[in-house]
Amino acid sequence: MGDMRNRETMTSRQRVMVTVNHDVPDRMPIDLGMHYASGISAFAYHDLREYLGLSTENVVVPEMNQVMGKVDDDILGMFHIDCTLLTPGYRTTKRWNPRGNYQFIIPGNANPVLNEKGDWIIEGNGSMRMPVGGYFFDGDWMSFDDRDRAEQLEITAREAERIYKDTDYYTTFLQYGAFFNGSDVEFLCRLITDPKSIERENEAILTYMIDDLGNVFDKIGQYAQAIQLASDLGAQNGPLCSPSLFDELCLPYLARVCRFIHENSDMKVNMHSCGSIRPLIPSLIEAGIDILNPVQISARDMDPYDLKRDFGDAITFWGGGCNTQGILDSGTPGEVRENVRELIKAFKPNGGYVFNQVQNIMGNVRPENIVAMLETAYEESFYSWRDHDQQGEGNPGVDL
Repeated sequence: MGDMRNRETMTSRQRVMVTVNHDVPDRMPIDLGMHYASGISAFAYHDLREYLGLSTENVVVPEMNQVMGKVDDDILGMFHIDCTLLTPGYRTTKRWNPRGNYQFIIPGNANPVLNEKGDWIIEGNGSMRMPVGGYFFDGDWMSFDDRDRAEQLEITAREAERIYKDTDYYTTFLQYGAFFNGSDVEFLCRLITDPKSIERENEAILTYMIDDLGNVFDKIGQYAQAIQLASDLGAQNGPLCSPSLFDELCLPYLARVCRFIHENSDMKVNMHSCGSIRPLIPSLIEAGIDILNPVQISARDMDPYDLKRDFGDAITFWGGGCNTQGILDSGTPGEVRENVRELIKAFKPNGGYVFNQVQNIMGNVRPENIVAMLETAYEESFYSWRDHDQQGEGNPGVDL
């Protein structure tokens, strides 16, 4: 009697808000595609929809560099997903057939051209290439925005309002950098050889961000629940710089922007960083980061049980729920289910965890494995009354 297992008593938005406040919801929230590091390749998404007998006529690509697919409401509902992507879309779009039966809706100002080798090339404010049989573009990280910043913010605000009023989904505003450009070798060298230049650049970035965030709060703050910052801080075997350098040259600016967000809005701060970053997590917590994604449990020193034990009370782990390197991509559905159960066992206790796979689902992942992952996540998502009892009141009020 009184066991809450397999009973949903919250809306999706409430469920995630309770979770990121480190209380125990009715069940563990599930995300697929709320931002561009928690989603799915348009190729894999097309295959998933085809496998499920759903239309593939309107597979939208909101992020062209990675060729990500926008997850539609029918998939969100089918797999009990609690979050959605906040994007207004592009002013103009076109259809693109990269190969075979794949048909994607892409930005109107993206002009993929086949070269003599059969590679897709896009030129514009940079250059990028998808090799024959590839699933994403390499090269420059190009922008396909077709509105100025003011118009982009206005139309994003309207979409955020629609999501807030017409759905129960949790969403986040995308996205700012986090004062660390780990993809730039020259930046990494200057951390040591010219630290003053890093400080000047980060101060300029901070000034811009605070000014821009003021406009975001005015127009979107009541409708979106989080702000995303993104900087890859780690590689497979460790951080891309020493914790002491990060603390000296990057942490002060990260802390100031987090403080500004928390003092001027009710929005949480969602930080994206791949890699082996355990030595930096205390600094991220100190800075005021509320949520960490994607939790790359396959990287060195990123054991899920250790992370949950040492940091689970101070930061919400969002991800790490299925190993995309060696399990989701090449395992059997049974192996995927086993992996998901084990990782949920590590992260789920006492709340403070949102399920998502590690980074994006790549284009060659079989739909059977995606279904196995999402079905198992939901099956294992519910908390019992005992979990709530351990938290005291167990069902904290969330003022929506």
